[in-house]
Amino acid sequence: MTTFHKSDFLVLGSGIAGLFLALQMADSGLVHIITKKKETDTNTNLAQGGIAAVLDAADTFAGHVDDTMRAGAGLGHREVVDLVVRKGPEALKELIAMGVSFSRNPDSATGYDLAREGGHSCRRILHAADWTGREIEEVLVARCQEHENIVLWEDMAAIDLLTAHKWLGASRKDDYCWGTYALDRASGRVHAFVAGSTVLASGGAGKVYLYTTNPDIATGDGVAMAQRAGVKVANMEFFQFHPTCLYHPLVKNFLISEAVRGEGAILKLKDGSPFMASYDDRKELAPRDIVARAIDFEMKTGGDDYVFLDISFKPADFIRNRFPLIYSTCLKLGIDITKEPIPVVPAAHYLCGGVQVDKRGRTSLPGLYASGEVACTGLHGANRLASNSLLEAVVYSSLAADDIKKEHSRKPLNLPKFPDWRYTHNNDPDEKVVITQNWDEIRRFMWNYVGIVRSHKRLLRAKRRIDSLVHELHEFYWDQALSVDLLELRNIAVVADLIITSALYRKESRGLHYNIDYPERDDDNWLVDTVLEDGQCYSQKTR
Repeated sequence: MTTFHKSDFLVLGSGIAGLFLALQMADSGLVHIITKKKETDTNTNLAQGGIAAVLDAADTFAGHVDDTMRAGAGLGHREVVDLVVRKGPEALKELIAMGVSFSRNPDSATGYDLAREGGHSCRRILHAADWTGREIEEVLVARCQEHENIVLWEDMAAIDLLTAHKWLGASRKDDYCWGTYALDRASGRVHAFVAGSTVLASGGAGKVYLYTTNPDIATGDGVAMAQRAGVKVANMEFFQFHPTCLYHPLVKNFLISEAVRGEGAILKLKDGSPFMASYDDRKELAPRDIVARAIDFEMKTGGDDYVFLDISFKPADFIRNRFPLIYSTCLKLGIDITKEPIPVVPAAHYLCGGVQVDKRGRTSLPGLYASGEVACTGLHGANRLASNSLLEAVVYSSLAADDIKKEHSRKPLNLPKFPDWRYTHNNDPDEKVVITQNWDEIRRFMWNYVGIVRSHKRLLRAKRRIDSLVHELHEFYWDQALSVDLLELRNIAVVADLIITSALYRKESRGLHYNIDYPERDDDNWLVDTVLEDGQCYSQKTR
């Protein structure tokens, strides 16, 4: 028998978007939060940089908007960018009121140590040393644990959304999202979480690529579930590769923050020569897409496995105090960044597309909202500006919470009864190799064919392979006992297909999508979002 849990609101994910939103709604009803592993196993917890917002009198909203639009290669929705930028300071004040402690600078006009990162025209990044995400995550988790109306369920892997169309036989026009089925990792049993409103805050999808800065949980679960439920997904071709991931055999996903370049670090080849001036007048402070492509080109041209990021010319005390996490981590690996450069490579980092939402966080499926990396709000366009992600998460979680509470107050909660989960008991150990093989194959061909630089031929090759794998996995999935590995494989296959399909559709190069067969940006024909719905891909004007 399936165990059913009922609540007013359901949140999938325990990063900044999910926790902040839960706290916004908890005074209005019971909130259930489910998370796939532990409450702090999130991309938020790994975020080093900070939150971009206009706090200094020398800064302006217009400046932040222009920087965001420029970084997004003109594809950002200007009204959304303006909305998020203007609400940023208010959202930060709320985080501070909750107890988040940001780095201070008594000599600063704001009292805070504002940093600068690539693509920003001035210092506007509020940070907590170089572990901003961890500071925010710990505070939000503590506030949620204190609230009697918030229940957090760990080790619950969402399977599929509970939609009226799929599970209750309703027509498409009467469809509604009532929650999710979820697999309890410990018992192997399926639970059903039923709620009046459901929020996807499930994070990103970096594990679809072979090399990533993301934690192992980042398998695009929210995007994949939304796609299977017929929800609109947008701009999946724009996957951001962070230019500087630590290159070391003992560490697979340690990020070297954008803020290191913001403080003056220089990218160099193995012979010590800097190279960014050849690619952009802003050099190391160019947006991430430009820097990542430059590093990728230099590595391929020189046959090198990595390049160097050098900040050793700065005072040692400054480096240790400004970047304590990066300094201590590198030192444990035998790299003293106060004396020597850091070997770095690009790695998959952030999904700029996702589940399409409006300015209230609503998806195309009634009852379903999305916030954070899983959502495509229109803020990032074709490339995310550094430190705009945490900003987007808190602003959109606040907007979504306001809309959810209004809807909740308008109508009595009448939760429908859903069927018990039907178990498949085939658990052949010999078949587990299929999961491992397909998992590795998808991540490898995504890296080789759908990475930083693409071609039409490589994309077609990837599309043929993913079509075959998706077909195989559909049959395999329904024949096997549920496991988290199987769920994640199913989801990264869906996400890979969405990325490939979107990349094939866009016949230009813009931001994070660079195709050598269409190397120019084409504003006349492609200043549009790429939208996918029920297997169809189409263009939608951004303004």
